[in-house]
Amino acid sequence: MKYLVALICAAFAGAAQAEVSTSFRADERHSGIYPGTGVPVLHGVKWKFKTQGAVLSTPAIADGIAYFGSNDHYLYALDAASGAERWKFKTGSRVASSPAVFAGRVYFSSFDGNVYALDARTGEQRWKFAFEGEHRFAGKNLHGAQPAGEVMPDPFDFFLSSPAIVQNTVYLGSGDGYVYALDANSGALTWKFRTGNVVHASPAIANDTIYIGSWDSFFYALDAKSGAVRWRFKTGEDPKISNQVGIQSSAVIADGLVYFGCRDSQLYALDASTGEKRWAFDNKGSWVISTPIVQDGVVYFATSDSGLFHAVDAKSGALRYSLSFNHWPMFSSPAVAGRRLYIGSHAGTLIAIDLDKRAPAWTFRTDGAIQNAATYSKKSGEPNYPAAFNDFFYDDLVIGVWRMMSIGAVLSSPVVSTNAIYFGSTDGNLYALE
Repeated sequence: MKYLVALICAAFAGAAQAEVSTSFRADERHSGIYPGTGVPVLHGVKWKFKTQGAVLSTPAIADGIAYFGSNDHYLYALDAASGAERWKFKTGSRVASSPAVFAGRVYFSSFDGNVYALDARTGEQRWKFAFEGEHRFAGKNLHGAQPAGEVMPDPFDFFLSSPAIVQNTVYLGSGDGYVYALDANSGALTWKFRTGNVVHASPAIANDTIYIGSWDSFFYALDAKSGAVRWRFKTGEDPKISNQVGIQSSAVIADGLVYFGCRDSQLYALDASTGEKRWAFDNKGSWVISTPIVQDGVVYFATSDSGLFHAVDAKSGALRYSLSFNHWPMFSSPAVAGRRLYIGSHAGTLIAIDLDKRAPAWTFRTDGAIQNAATYSKKSGEPNYPAAFNDFFYDDLVIGVWRMMSIGAVLSSPVVSTNAIYFGSTDGNLYALE
């Protein structure tokens, strides 16, 4: 009898460890918390798969398949154990959306202005839905670039909104300024809600409410069935240039609160029912692009230019501790498995942080970092921006951004499944570490 009980317990433990991510940040609340122990000690690369463009998409792992997009215009399906290609599907532009897998289909959006639903097994298109026009956030004199009177797209608007699926409805935002609700079976429009600007944050969902921010500087709570506004919250604005404004960060919902970062350099905690501000943590001019994680009463998040990793009290926002990563921005959102937190860096690294010791446990460098980091890094280890950015003219800004991306930056968010970590890099690889 004891032997039988042991077998049953082992089976349940194995099943728990085999749980998979089917959407951005593990679930519709964007918890970012995965079962199992993850990779507490790095043994090496399990496999890597090379695409022909930067991989900003966060993979979704379902039924032994890793689904992810690339700037080479393709959505890929790989065997999660071996990295072998199962199929690929070509769109009309970059796939910077993170896919969601639901009921045998994979859903994602492309910069070509379409949402796609594909057969998850074969890659055959089931339907597509056209937005009113995908585009990046734009403004005058962005980041101080010249010519000052020219409206320019933001070269740091890397990501597209990633779908969340609840009750057979696909929710996501678009550069056309709308939040959409689509029928998962047919792609038919259920409702759409217009914000004042680009929506590239990904929706988080709880209690029949959609939580999502827009580049119009408002954070919205929408009724999931109708799209009606339940409440909205105003973040800060930049009166001089369109730099410190708007919400790129996707939210996480935990314990009745919704947490998200903003370009106004704040991390916000709002009451999920009313939108009342509970607290805001000031990052002193540094954006918060990544999605936070909340675990055991602590909020973990990373910053942009300052390259800091913060742990703050979930109820009060009081700082518990910080770790510095040499001013390398972190747009990647963290993942937690066991007592390790995993996060990517623009330095071309994936970092494992021991949450008990409050210190890095190990660091992995991408191929791009090994090849090019010395060119765009100072001896101190900090970014060497003068080597990448020749001038303050807009064209040079764009070139400089992608010179820095040649380091193999990790903007994709890591996913933990069956004791492996999966993530993409701007060097064009999807990596699986063990």
